[in-house]
Amino acid sequence: MQVEQEQIRAALLESELEAKLAAVQALPAAVATEGWVASPTPALPGRPARLRLVAPREVPRRRNLASREGRFALLHALAHIEFNAINLALDAVCAFAGLPEAYYADWLQVAKEEAAHFAALRALLQEMGGDYGDLPAHNGLWEMACETADDPLKRMALVPRVLEARGLDATPGIRARLQAVGDTQADAVLAVIEREEVGHVAAGSHWFRWLCAARGLDAEAQFFLLLDRYYRGQPGGDFAVAARLAAGFSEWELQTLRARAAEGRAHG
Repeated sequence: MQVEQEQIRAALLESELEAKLAAVQALPAAVATEGWVASPTPALPGRPARLRLVAPREVPRRRNLASREGRFALLHALAHIEFNAINLALDAVCAFAGLPEAYYADWLQVAKEEAAHFAALRALLQEMGGDYGDLPAHNGLWEMACETADDPLKRMALVPRVLEARGLDATPGIRARLQAVGDTQADAVLAVIEREEVGHVAAGSHWFRWLCAARGLDAEAQFFLLLDRYYRGQPGGDFAVAARLAAGFSEWELQTLRARAAEGRAHG
């Protein structure tokens, strides 16, 4: 295994927060892929030992953002998403071999930006007198990483283009709620995250379409085939149309997603 691979794998497995953030920022911007050997997606990536993982229904709700507890629960949930996103980006580099060097460079850059997002959200938690790991969280994001560990095409379809794209849809509403309670500091952090996450989903779209083309597959048909096979339910709610288009979704994909969401509500 190359030195760069060992360094990236070590960052993925690092559980101490300060050490992990420093390790990610120290990673190279690009790697030479000659001799690159895929390393298996870990069942448990590096994460703080104090973080308690629970079923999604047991995660604290964050309805009342006018209260300190409500805002803390919301920001903790967002920090958990961004922390997972660090590991997801690192694993996208480690788990798959034989791809263009630009693929690895893209996901190394995503990992660094996700680390910055997490650090900014963690700072907000600390200003409120707490820290990441104070509340329980669920493991859904990493479960999808494990389910897609055998194929980069599946990973690009289902992590960036489904799970992370849902963040594009949710963020405008979250920002509006924070603005309504006067939390301009958290809103400013989310504004940066919202802008950069478009690029992260776009990277997923690009490499998903690249992999489909390399295998002679129709990308739009393949996306919905994988969605039906691996995603529980259908993405629903309001879709951030402009953000999704900028992130590489086609008009047809968005129309189909909206139709499926409407059908799900009709039968719900």
